[in-house]
Amino acid sequence: MRESESFGRVDGMSREELLALPVAVDLDTGNRALGLGRSKGYELAKRGQYPCKVLRLGNAYRVVTADLLSLLGLAA
Repeated sequence: MRESESFGRVDGMSREELLALPVAVDLDTGNRALGLGRSKGYELAKRGQYPCKVLRLGNAYRVVTADLLSLLGLAA
């Protein structure tokens, strides 16, 4: 986990933004939180190697927010 001292941000999103996320988010939001590029995030999800739980709903991927927060060390 990277944290910028001057901006108080974790991997592209602030702590407040992360804690305000709904139960599941789209893959682009998950990628942003983890500091992953779009192509790399989709590649990992497609191979089943995304660093936290991802649900496949039709053609869409949804990242489980609880797993994302846990990975980032923000889980309650």
